[in-house]
Amino acid sequence: MISYRGRLELDLARWQAAGHVSEAGARAIRSDLDSRGGGVSLAPVLALLGAVLLGFAAMSFIAANWQAMSKLARLGLLFGTLWGCYGAAALLHRKGLTGFAEAAVLGGIGMFGASIMLIAQMYHIEGHPPDAVLMWGAGALLAGVLLGARAALGASAVLLVVWSGYEMAVTDRVHWGFLAGWLAVTAVILWHGWRPGLHLSALALAWWIASLGYLLPLQTPAASWFAGSPGRHDVVVALGLLIAAAAWSVRSLLDRQFRFAWPAVAYGLAIAYSGLIAAQFADRVYAGTLALLALATLALVIGAIWLGARRGAPGLVWLGYGGFSAEILALYAKTVGTLMGTSLFFFTAGLLVIALSWFAWWLHKRGQAGAGSAPLPGTAEARA
Repeated sequence: MISYRGRLELDLARWQAAGHVSEAGARAIRSDLDSRGGGVSLAPVLALLGAVLLGFAAMSFIAANWQAMSKLARLGLLFGTLWGCYGAAALLHRKGLTGFAEAAVLGGIGMFGASIMLIAQMYHIEGHPPDAVLMWGAGALLAGVLLGARAALGASAVLLVVWSGYEMAVTDRVHWGFLAGWLAVTAVILWHGWRPGLHLSALALAWWIASLGYLLPLQTPAASWFAGSPGRHDVVVALGLLIAAAAWSVRSLLDRQFRFAWPAVAYGLAIAYSGLIAAQFADRVYAGTLALLALATLALVIGAIWLGARRGAPGLVWLGYGGFSAEILALYAKTVGTLMGTSLFFFTAGLLVIALSWFAWWLHKRGQAGAGSAPLPGTAEARA
């Protein structure tokens, strides 16, 4: 990736200056990296964006001229465009233009979704509206399985979220069918070894778990003691911590197989954090409960900073920094003018920030004393 290559160049320069790496060794490392082709090229990215725009243009053109066309012409245009995209993808793949082939596959998936909607309209097919999105997502997943197209797998993950969100919007209930779809999409992503797809899968699961805090109350009459409101955000926090603990316990396996141990821990902590934030700012949260939840949230983000600093996982450190900032700002909006005066709030927040700064400095000094510990982001050593 571009960011990795930039960091590597800085490290190589520093290692050469320190005498750890020779000029010939640096050239060999750069040559090996170039041979892997791991960079992000602008042309395929633009091609994917162009495919999305062309798909919307095609759907707009068809919709504008839909009534003036016969049914046979409509079907011919839809299926001709659909298979034209997949034919172009096969031709581009044969020529070694993988990025452009992915864009063509994405265009075909877009036309498949448009065909579902327009054919249903043409023949007045009525039913459960989210089922159309489910069919669209299933077609995208099938394209990912048969063609090995990562764009198709990404589209299937996005459509999975759209389908589940649509179901929840229609029914106001937890959509348990999401889990079956998520397992199918994740299995195909793992089968193809697509690591960025794991992030999409993790984000989808995190979104669904976070929704439980808002939808479970509609099915459980008992109010949650956790937030002082009907929300079941305690379930979200528990599941997030469970995911983080499980990822930590099998981190060696996750790193060996997928290089995904620390991201999995970070996603689990982020889920728990989202539950704590939601619980704090429920409509009927009590002052004492708010204080306890705020302390729990600060403990969580400080724990993330400590863990990331000790284990060389900067993503966790930045997650903690961002979470701390968001928590302070949210508390300000919640309490100023009501529970605490403005001056008292800033005094308390200042003490917390100074305490966190001292804690980070202490961790950094311990890291310097221990071999292999990563410096905290923002320090002179991290910038070197």
